[in-house]
Amino acid sequence: MPGPRRKKLILTYVDSLRTDMLRRAIDEGRAPSFEALVKRGVLIDDCVSSFPSVTPVACAEMVTGVGADEHWISGMNWYHRLERRYVEYGSSLEATRAFGVFRALYDLVYNMNLAHLSPEIETLWEQLDDAGARTACTPYLIYRGRHRHEVSLDGLLRRAVDATRLKFRHHTWGPAELFYGDLYASLEVPCKSTSIPGARDPYAACCAVELIKEDGFDFLLLSLPDNDNYSHRHGPEASVESIARADECFGTLVKAAGGIDDFLATHAVILVADHAQTAVHRGLPLTDILAAEWSVLQPSELKPELAQLAVSPTGRAAHVYLLPGEGERADPRAVGERLAEIEGIDLVCRLLDAEGAPLYRPEPGMPAGGEGWAAVERAGEAVRFRPGEGVADLRGGCWDVDGELGVLEARVEDGKLRSDAYPDPLQRVWSALTAPHAGDFVLSLADGYEAVDWGGAGHAGGGSHGALHAGDSLGPLLFVGCGPESADEREQWSLRDVATAVLAHFGLGGE
Repeated sequence: MPGPRRKKLILTYVDSLRTDMLRRAIDEGRAPSFEALVKRGVLIDDCVSSFPSVTPVACAEMVTGVGADEHWISGMNWYHRLERRYVEYGSSLEATRAFGVFRALYDLVYNMNLAHLSPEIETLWEQLDDAGARTACTPYLIYRGRHRHEVSLDGLLRRAVDATRLKFRHHTWGPAELFYGDLYASLEVPCKSTSIPGARDPYAACCAVELIKEDGFDFLLLSLPDNDNYSHRHGPEASVESIARADECFGTLVKAAGGIDDFLATHAVILVADHAQTAVHRGLPLTDILAAEWSVLQPSELKPELAQLAVSPTGRAAHVYLLPGEGERADPRAVGERLAEIEGIDLVCRLLDAEGAPLYRPEPGMPAGGEGWAAVERAGEAVRFRPGEGVADLRGGCWDVDGELGVLEARVEDGKLRSDAYPDPLQRVWSALTAPHAGDFVLSLADGYEAVDWGGAGHAGGGSHGALHAGDSLGPLLFVGCGPESADEREQWSLRDVATAVLAHFGLGGE
């Protein structure tokens, strides 16, 4: 149970927030609330995201403190080996339609938390609920907690579900106070919910203000996702406008508490981005390219057992799965060679067995590391690695490494592996490849490229994310009234440190 003088903690997440754009917004006087936090806190400029650096994977990492190998969420789209189908979390409206609105909604809202997220890993909500803290959350992808909530369809979602004549009536489990737009609301609040991308920040802020007025939480996750949509449409270099809107929404909380000094007297804040964005100019039709040589599973395939490959675009990354099928299986070496030839693919990542042969994974979670190696290939060169006793990384992990470090633009200095181009590359690739729902190949795309999703949509002319590259992966992490006294306390910070800091604030372990 939190002590009586412990500050309440608000974990504020701004989707796709880039540190340089946050600083620009502050310098231009467009983000006074965030400026006040930066002046009073400890700002880490280069917190490392997940890989793929997309919202479902990153959000899961943020509130569990572990990677995809342990929390099991692998992308915006991934292939479910047991159910022989794709899981689609809403890459675009067109992709949602391709898989079916109801099915995609069911996966996004219900299955992601209660079926896809590993039951063996506890979320922040579950750990804090068990400790007696009062938990709360505005719309956020990962929300699993100990409290039962009945569904209450409203607005646009009610009309969409009614139009399909299907039923969405499942309760869910979340924090004590849960607000999820038109689906779940634990309290009646005078806040206008909306399911329209780009118009969600005001609803989240309104719910948070009501909770502040009612002294309704010890821990609140405030989700401000609209910056992501704006950056996708207009490019990250234009995001001062959307950052200013997020700042204005956060400012309503400060105002409700009586101003910045009174607010920070009773509240600690962690401000974090799930990932960044980079400009994209060209869509990569990966499914079409591979379908020219192999049978690729389609979204509504009636005979999935005949397909040779499943392809899951996930922003500037992708998974490619080798399917067992009843027909002729695709040769792993041939698929790997073809992927390496495709313009727009930067890194081809895969697992190898102890002898260096490609591993074929017919079942979920096989293999989960073991004696195998992770391999990354680029421009005809390769490096392979596995947990071991060789070189250390900047976060304290140790690895056996063989091959060309230049593939990852990495170097070893003072006994530690560093890469400015691909931050924390070994741990992030290993986590992505050994996750139970990972493809047999995990791809990171080249600068300027984005994988076209299953609806044929993309963000060419705007921004996107998902790659291992630093441009997609580094964002701000700001602590105010909690956390470290200096950014130098860690050599490299990542999203995994957020859960540790939250738990430490409430005396539940951590550093």
